[in-house]
Parts: sequence; structure tokens; C-alpha cells
Amino acid sequence: MNRKIIFDTVRQMLGRGLRQSEVETLDLAIDQALEQDVHRGQNSAPGTGEQNYPQDRAPCTPSCRISPAGIQLIQRFESCARLRPDGLYEAYPDPGTGGAPWTIGWGSTGPGIRPGTVWSQEQCDRRFEADLVRYAAEVSAAIGSAPTTQQQFDALVSFHYNTGAIRRATLTRLHIAGQFDRAAEEFARWRYAGGQVLKGLIRRRREEARLYGMQ
Repeated sequence: MNRKIIFDTVRQMLGRGLRQSEVETLDLAIDQALEQDVHRGQNSAPGTGEQNYPQDRAPCTPSCRISPAGIQLIQRFESCARLRPDGLYEAYPDPGTGGAPWTIGWGSTGPGIRPGTVWSQEQCDRRFEADLVRYAAEVSAAIGSAPTTQQQFDALVSFHYNTGAIRRATLTRLHIAGQFDRAAEEFARWRYAGGQVLKGLIRRRREEARLYGMQ
């Protein structure tokens, strides 16, 4: 596989070069996809070219993308805030800590986002698109070939977008094990920020669990 084509396409989509962490995430996603293709070819029934999975549930690969419904869910809770009179958006402190991590736009955090950081709407939207690609790839890598519906994938991306905990969360292990009812119950545990329960997180986890459980 010519990985350069994939990396060049992502660079063009983002309009910038890739960070080392992003390169590593993409590499991992590609490796997972290749491993799944090999596994699928070895275990498929003769002449079918694919495995048999429960109805309406297929293995989610690193090529999975969050759907419009998942994007809307994230934007509902990560609305662009701190709009200034000049039309730019200003970074704001985490509601749980009153400080770091500082956030801007559609819930974006990370290096370079600090008190006084301002972005245009275009910058907010472009970063949001890039974050969606990254978080979706990380969810795909975490769940591997576990049978996953689109609704489950969307809910997991929203959860990871907000918590960054897809690799360590118990709900991920339960999902991989196919214990979907127990996994759905785990969302509600992630309602704390800065050591306190936030009503906004209670509502978000409830909506993510509802989406996760949809058939």
C-alpha cells in the first residue's frame, strides 16, 4: 500500500502539515485496516469474501467516519462560545477547573490554545473537521474489528472527543466483548470535570448512551 497518497490527501484536507502524533495515529489506523483485511480473507466462507456478522452490525474499521447525526450531537454540546464583537472567537477556561485545558471553537483544546487565543469561524470549523478525523481514527483503532453499528461508532467518537479516554475506558472493553447493554450503562460514569459533577456532562452522557443503544 502506498501510504503517501493517504497522508498527502489528509494534509490537503487540513491545509497544513501533519503533527507527529497525527502521523502515528494514521499509521496505526492503516495497520489496523490491513490486519482486518487479512483476517477477513482468512476466515470468510468460500466464495463470499466476508465474514458473517449479526444483522445490522458490521465490523467498524479505521475507515469508519462519524455520521451527520454524530456530528450534530457533538456540536450540540460543543457550541462555539465566546463570540467577540469583532466576529472572532476567544478561548475560554474549562468549566470544571476554571482554567486548563483552555478551549476554543467546537471544543478544541491543545498546544497553542491559551488565554487570549482568538480564532475566526473558519479556523474553528477547519480545526473541528481535523479533530473529527483524528478522534474517529483513534476510536477505530481502539475497538479494532469489534462489530459496531454506525450509531455506536458515533456515540463512541462523541465520548472520546469530550474525554479522550477511549483506550482506557471500561465501556470500550465491554463494547469489544459484545456486552452492549453494560457498555451503554458506563457512559453515565463519565460525568465529572475538575472533581465535580456537571449537569452538561450528565445530559451529554445520556444522549450518547441513547444513541449508542439505538438499533
